[in-house]
Amino acid sequence: MRTHILTFIVCCLLVTANAQHNAFASGEWLQYRVHYGIFNASYATLEIEEESFEGKQVFHVVGKGRTTGLARLFFKVDDNYESYFDRDSGHPYRFIRQIDEGGYTKDLQIDFDYASGQAIVNNKKHKKTTTIAVDSDIHDLLSAVYFLRNHFTSEDMQQGLEKELNLLYDDDKTFKFKLKFLGKEVLKTKFGKISCIKFRPYVQAGRVFKEKESLTLWVTDDDNKVPLRIKAELKVGSIKADLEEFKGLKHPFKVVAD
Repeated sequence: MRTHILTFIVCCLLVTANAQHNAFASGEWLQYRVHYGIFNASYATLEIEEESFEGKQVFHVVGKGRTTGLARLFFKVDDNYESYFDRDSGHPYRFIRQIDEGGYTKDLQIDFDYASGQAIVNNKKHKKTTTIAVDSDIHDLLSAVYFLRNHFTSEDMQQGLEKELNLLYDDDKTFKFKLKFLGKEVLKTKFGKISCIKFRPYVQAGRVFKEKESLTLWVTDDDNKVPLRIKAELKVGSIKADLEEFKGLKHPFKVVAD
């Protein structure tokens, strides 16, 4: 079963947006430990730096996923995702998706042309280039995470509220990613007790997920809005990803006092 480890992590990190604030800065690095049942299956990291891209000032995000230990003997995963998005608007200019998961591979580069309203998809594996019509509010998988972290406050959230976001991360079509705000919760973590905002990302039930409400996401209820924990019920077993290490946060990481 291909779960697309890093795709799973990043999809689940999407949170809903309203008022803009500065949630992150260049140099932030996040590492997640992924557990499949009782096994420590893989690690995923997200790192962001400020750069210049084709004469524009951008943030460059690199996401990597890799199986470790015994899991690597049975199912080898090496994933690389990259996004170049505008430092001010958050709109993506280029998205790279390179995955190798148990022999299943993809190698895509997507360039966004807002003047023509198109995304140019270069499928390097199959040596084919196609175009997809996109709206001005389109995001790739990684740019969406940082755009939304930077554009919402927990004070705007009402329990049961649902939001949608236009995404393009593959070579076929855009899709709407929908989330529901579930409320707030204090989680016990390796860092201490953390106040969190809780979300329900909707997924397609069937091949991988048990049902469309199989995912739950917790995001820190502070100015960083860091994804802290993800849980999912799969067709076979369950999977959980926890924030394992971090550095370069823009704001203090708040721990709830006992």
